Amino acid sequence: MKAVFEKFYNNYHHDLCQFIFYMVKDKETCEDLVQEVYIKVLKSYDSFKGDSSEKTWLFSIARHITIDYFRSQKRKRNRILEFFDWNEKGELIQDQNPLPDEIAVQNEQMKNVYRYMDKCTSDQKSVLILRYIQSFSIQETADILNFSVSKVKTTQHRGLRTLSKYISEGGDVL
Repeated sequence: MKAVFEKFYNNYHHDLCQFIFYMVKDKETCEDLVQEVYIKVLKSYDSFKGDSSEKTWLFSIARHITIDYFRSQKRKRNRILEFFDWNEKGELIQDQNPLPDEIAVQNEQMKNVYRYMDKCTSDQKSVLILRYIQSFSIQETADILNFSVSKVKTTQHRGLRTLSKYISEGGDVL
């Protein structure tokens, strides 16, 4: 098991962290989810059939764990919203944590691109991150997301169109 972990860690750790970080935008959450990914990989490595590359398999697991995280956060948020009467206050509590683009990217145009990426659907965001930030091929992206190549192309096109719309409305040019 140690050899398996070291192989995955040495070959993919940086890309894995970057992928999850761009999805969750929080360092501590990213670290927790990366750890969950490694645990899942180690537990299920014996059942890996080799139908795809190990990298594709790893990122597919990472995506599913990240989606599960967002689902659990939504359930928690809904329970909290049900508990409190937010209409009495007239305002919602704002998250004070800085966004990763505020931390990692100094270029103002790139900050806007990362903000606008949040306006994309989850599928569009996943495709754009895998294709343009992680530099995966269309086929690798399709394998990771369990999409057809055609769906990746369509989702990528729609995501880029959404980004373009917000960039042009915001007055920013790439």
